Amino acid sequence: MSEIRNDWTKEEIIEIYNKPLLELVYEAATVHRKYHNPREVQISTLLSIKTGGCPEDCAYCPQAARYHTDIETNDLMTVSQVKAQALRAKATGSSRVCMGAAWRNVEDGPEFEQVLDMVRTINTLDMEVCCTLGMLTENQAQRLAEAGLYAYNHNLDSSEEYYKEIISSRGFDDRLQTLKNVRKTNVTVCSGGIIGMGESIEDRAGMLIALASLSPQPESVPINALVAVEGTPLEEQEVIPIWDMIRMVATTRIVLPSTTVRLSAGRTEMSKEGQAFCFLAGAGSIFAGDKLLTTPNPDVNEDMELFNILGLTPMKPYAKGAKPTPVNPDEMTPSDVEKAKWSRPGHRIEKNVEATKKANKKRKEAL
Repeated sequence: MSEIRNDWTKEEIIEIYNKPLLELVYEAATVHRKYHNPREVQISTLLSIKTGGCPEDCAYCPQAARYHTDIETNDLMTVSQVKAQALRAKATGSSRVCMGAAWRNVEDGPEFEQVLDMVRTINTLDMEVCCTLGMLTENQAQRLAEAGLYAYNHNLDSSEEYYKEIISSRGFDDRLQTLKNVRKTNVTVCSGGIIGMGESIEDRAGMLIALASLSPQPESVPINALVAVEGTPLEEQEVIPIWDMIRMVATTRIVLPSTTVRLSAGRTEMSKEGQAFCFLAGAGSIFAGDKLLTTPNPDVNEDMELFNILGLTPMKPYAKGAKPTPVNPDEMTPSDVEKAKWSRPGHRIEKNVEATKKANKKRKEAL
């Protein structure tokens, strides 16, 4: 039976990943039942509160300003708009709202103050509040905690080695530093990655080693299947086989036994049977709604139909942790005037450069 360990080796994880599939799923299901209620699945709603225009060069992301994609950009939503969306999500069974903004990192100022108001507002609705806003200083993490934030998402994306093949505008250590900053507060950590970007099994294992070595380990780990978007450097990547997704969910469950494994992007390409295998293998959360930031997602009615078939029930909010109590805004920690120093490695990733050139050419042709 799997125990909580911080010292996994790459060889151990690869051996688990490559086990005969049914044996792997059985082992993962056994671990899942030891640490979690296998009939409960948390439903979260991912809301893009600021879409597009991101200065990063993440090869998978349609929100990068340097690529030419068909996403509709929008400025930061208002608090009332976010509240309306949260109420709609709650009515369809979501217990958590995760707000995503296409920022490289959080900057102190009016927009961050607006996000803090959003956090306070959703907290009053008795829903767990999660944010994914980019890199975060210790001071900013503390202010989010004081506003009532329940979780902060900051994905490692891949192994440290393969990370350099998909992103050149920020460093892997910056990701780890943000997670450390969040850990200094009472906010829970959500961090995972994407498979299907061309990485090896060794890279998938490397990402799990990085997550497992954190102490404490993340409370939740999203496992995303790449959704290849036209205009991005990874637009020609083929959809990964469902068996890879099942293996990754199962391996994550065994390596991080107490963590909630989130079945995230890419579900539109998965059959109901494939998703059922993922739930059996230890997935304990899904994102609901017609979009995950900018990529398609199954209709909520389809999800409820699948839940009924499988005998799954939506998890109630705060089932795995107490509801945060917000601090009076007048008593919150003041913002830190010191500007964060985040890295810009700037190495050349050929496919990212070529996608940028293609985007610039299209923009010129459109003039």
